[in-house]
Parts: sequence; C-alpha cells; structure tokens
Amino acid sequence: MAATLEGVRQVLCSAGPSISHVGLCFNKSNCLALSKYGSSGRRENVSGCIQIKSSRHQNCRRICALHMVDGSNVNDRFKSLNCKCRQSDSVTDVVNEDLNRRINGVEKASVLENEKSDVLVNGDLATNGNGALSSTLASISSLEEEAWDLLRASMVNYCGNPVGTIAANDPSDSNILNYDQVFIRDFIPSGIAFLLKGEYDIVRNFILHTLQLQSWEKTMDCHSPGQGLMPASFKVRTVPLDGDDSATEDILDPDFGEAAIGRVAPVDSGLWWIILLRAYGKATGDLSVQERIDVQTGIKMILKLCLADGFDMFPTLLVTDGSCMIDRRMGIHGHPLEIQALFYSALLSAREMLTREDASADLTTALNNRLVALSFHVREYYWIDMRKLNEIYRYKTEEYSYEAVNKFNIYPDQIPPWLVEWMPNKGGYMIGNLQPAHMDFRFFSLGNLWSIVSSLATAEQSHAILDLFESKWGDLVGDMPLKICYPALEGQEWSIITGSDPKNTPWSYHNGGSWPTLLWQLTVACIKMDRPEIAENAVKVAERRIARDKWPEYYDTKRARFIGKQARLFQTWSIAGYVVAKQLLANPEAAKILVNVEDSELVNAFSCMLSTNPKKKRPRKGLKQSFII
Repeated sequence: MAATLEGVRQVLCSAGPSISHVGLCFNKSNCLALSKYGSSGRRENVSGCIQIKSSRHQNCRRICALHMVDGSNVNDRFKSLNCKCRQSDSVTDVVNEDLNRRINGVEKASVLENEKSDVLVNGDLATNGNGALSSTLASISSLEEEAWDLLRASMVNYCGNPVGTIAANDPSDSNILNYDQVFIRDFIPSGIAFLLKGEYDIVRNFILHTLQLQSWEKTMDCHSPGQGLMPASFKVRTVPLDGDDSATEDILDPDFGEAAIGRVAPVDSGLWWIILLRAYGKATGDLSVQERIDVQTGIKMILKLCLADGFDMFPTLLVTDGSCMIDRRMGIHGHPLEIQALFYSALLSAREMLTREDASADLTTALNNRLVALSFHVREYYWIDMRKLNEIYRYKTEEYSYEAVNKFNIYPDQIPPWLVEWMPNKGGYMIGNLQPAHMDFRFFSLGNLWSIVSSLATAEQSHAILDLFESKWGDLVGDMPLKICYPALEGQEWSIITGSDPKNTPWSYHNGGSWPTLLWQLTVACIKMDRPEIAENAVKVAERRIARDKWPEYYDTKRARFIGKQARLFQTWSIAGYVVAKQLLANPEAAKILVNVEDSELVNAFSCMLSTNPKKKRPRKGLKQSFII
C-alpha cells in the first residue's frame, strides 16, 4: 500500500518546480488534492495548491489542473487563475500580435542578410575574401538566433510551466488542423535542443506529463489498445471553470490515434519517449527522474506492450501502415526499418535505466533475448549492397528446408530496375521492409540513420551507409536535405500502394519528399562514425535557403527545389532539427546522450549465432525457439 501511495504521489508531483515536501489528502469528492508545504513543515499561504480531477469531453478522459488561491477576495482569486492558466493553449494564444511582429521582423532581417551574403560571395564586390567570410559567418549567426527565437515562440505552457512545442507556428495560416498540438515525435529534436542548451525544465515536464497520459482510458469503436500506449500528441486547452465563467482551468487533451488521419495508433511515440528519457538523464546527470516509481512503471508498460507474445515468428516489431513518422499509407506495413531501429534503441536505453530488482528479472531476460535476435535478424536480412544484391539475383525459390538460403522465399524478379543502376560499388544500406516473399528495396533515411546511432548496424555497415550518402548526394540531399525515402512511388505503383493519396504524389511529402528535420539524425550518425564533414556539408546546403523559405515542413521535387505544396511554414521540428545539428557540430561530445554503444555481451552472442546454424535439426520438445532469425 505504501508503494502504491508513493507511486501516486510521484505522478501528481510530476511537473513544476521542486518543492521540499508534498502531502496527499483525499477529499470527499474522490479528487486528489495536492498541497505545498514549506521547509518548516507548516502550510504556507496558498500560491499553487493544485487539485487533480478527471473530466470527460468528446468521449476521452483528460487531466485537469485547477489553480486555487486562498484569500477572501474573490476578484483576486479570479485574477490569479487567469494569470496562470491563460497561457498558450492554442495557436491563437501562442501566436499573438507581438509574435507576428517579431516573426515578420526576423524574416525580413534574414532575407536582407542572405541577399547581402549572396552579393558578397558571388558578386563583383567580393574582392576581399575575409570580408565575404565575416559576412557569411554573421549571416549564419543571425540564422541560429532566428531559429532559437522561433523555437521559443512555439513553446506551450501548462499551468504556467513549459510542457512542449507545437508542431507549427505559422501566424498567416488560418487552417490549423492539428498543427497546434504537441506531438511526441515532433518534440524530440526540440527537447534535445533544450537539453544541449542547458534548459532542462521543459524536457522534464514533457516526460512526466506525457507519462500521466499513458495510463488513460483509450477506446475506439468500443475497443481499447494495450496498456502502455503513448499518445501521438496532446493539446493544452484553457476552458471555463465548471459553473464559473470568470475563472479558467488548463486541461491536457491527448490523441492516441482515435482522431488521427487513418485512426492509426502511434507505435513510435513510446520508443521516442524512452530515448528522450535516457538523453535527459545523461545530459543533466540527474537520474532521479528515471528512477521514480511511476517512470519505472511507464518504461515497463511500454516494454511489455512491445515484447508481448503474438503470432509473428520474427523478432522484428509488426506494425500497421502509418504508425511512425510516415503516418499515411505508404506501403510500410509489416516490419518497417524505422520502427526496428527505434525499437532496438529503446530496448538498449530501457535496459540501462531499469532498476535492478527481482520483479524486473524476467523482463530483463526477455529484453536481452530480443536484442540478440533483433540485431542478428536485421543485420543479416535487411542489409543490401552490391554483393548481396547479386546473391539475391541468383536465389533459388520454393526451398523447403531448415538449411534454406532464401529463407523468406524472395523472388529475384522483385529486384527493381532502378536499384540495379543506382547501387554503387562502394556503399550499402538497410532495406525498408522485409516480409515473406517481399523485400521493400526503397531507401528510408531515418531507419538507416538510427540504425547507425543505435548500433543496430555494424561499424562496417554504418560506414557503408554514409558512403552511400556521399555517393548519392544529389539524390538524397539535392537542394535541401534530406530525402525521407528514395525513390518515389510513381504511376500505377503509386496508385495501388498509396490509394492515390493526393498528398503523397511522387516526390512530395512522405513519397520522396525532403525533410529538413532529418538533419539532426544525420548529424548524430556522422559524429558517431567520426565523419562530421558529411553533416557539415548538408547543413551548409540547408542554410542557403531554409530561413528565406520560412522554415518549411518539407520540400517537393526530385532535387527538393520547391517548397512542399501543402507544407506548413515555421515548422517547429524543421527549426529544431537545424538547431540540434548546429549544436552537435559545435560540440560533438554532446552526441553521446543519444548514441547507443553495443556492449560485449551482445557482440559475443551475435558472433555465436553467426558461427552456428540453429536450424540444422528440429529443436527437441521443450526447447523454446521464439523467433526465426
């Protein structure tokens, strides 16, 4: 009982400045009241007593924070409520007239600075190399300052404390949709930027508040997903207090996919949450957050959801289309590389953070077994280079045997003509997806880059992936980094696989569009492999126009020459991706908070699996063979 009360206490005290003591009291209406006490142990004058209660709105439960201020003066109480709660619950609050003026001013300054730089570098006036260089450096410095101003302007407060950043902050866009929400995956580069800047509170608040949302009731058509699911996004709303129109309260309104396009649950949200939690601990040196009872429980819930037994025979995670960054139908259902790389990284990160206790022993064993099987499976069967391509070209099919070479019955005719010409002699990559009789040969940037960062790819494979980036620079970087996937689906293939999606037309959006936010993942991967010059060159390409284009969400055309036809401007993770890339290039040591280093146990286990064939004989009855590897 004491442990349960401690867990509840930690959940309720998850955000805001630290306090010397917290007491729990249960009132008659079954609401939990949280009271602050001073160091002396006696109750101080109000200021910040929070009452947590549950409410229903649009068939979902949301957490409500009611700010209460003691005192007999009712007007003062209302004033305090409005002061604390009326802070950035929507784009109309975040993007006010002052922000409009500031963005317009920054934009004009950026254009003038870029034009000045172009004249000095390319024009006849550039007679003094030092003068051109100093002007360029000043322009880049101004660009970074602009990025930080815009990033801070996108911050959202919950009860007076920063809790995240909205997806896009374009004051000229009246069609907001859900871009005024805080998305889990979108906040990751923002969170990393604030960690590297030494501003930890917003990341801590984000981690703990999203943890609270994890355990909420989630239903769609009378069906509830498994426990442990993290929301895709949440919105901070300021609403009138029940029965009192002159006072307001802040509420968190999450979306677990029940309101998303396609109604797909976000598989990657929980994986990114674990990765950010580890980064927070390494950046701050404060392990108390990850050691909390509620946080440990949250980690275990995510792991149990991912490690649950099912019908699948493979160690890779089986997901539906649209369950990650590519959140629309793009033919990635099955075992997409992006999910496997994030899954592997989250497993390694969770293993570091789980407290050693008897209750976690079975979970730790399952986690270690999955890590070994997953690394072997992806390295062996997802990897493609010229040698492997030639091997697939000569595959025999319909092999019924434990010793089969073509274990997934891949037909050589699946090798697309573009790949035969595109694959360089030096370099390789992880394919996008693998299922029985199907290999998705498309190159997906995020999956390959995070395979490097997480050590899912071997050192040799990691260098080969970066070799591919250098060899195919025009295709993958072009005029704006970075292609989300290559090549685009076109013609009948596009019609069948995407369902004729008008947003995912060839070389647009997720179908071969270019996403500046991927700069930060590229930078981490390059720094890990001691090849930062690749990322530096990509950043230079982005700096030529990204501010002048008003920080778009994505770019269209094969070489990324056009701003995306439906791209949002002042997209927060485009801004944050650039900021993090610059921070890491300036301080490469900081990349360690994101990198997973493979330990000796996994290396030894992997070597043993390579040296033996586990399928020479049928396993004896009673010996459990969980996965096909």
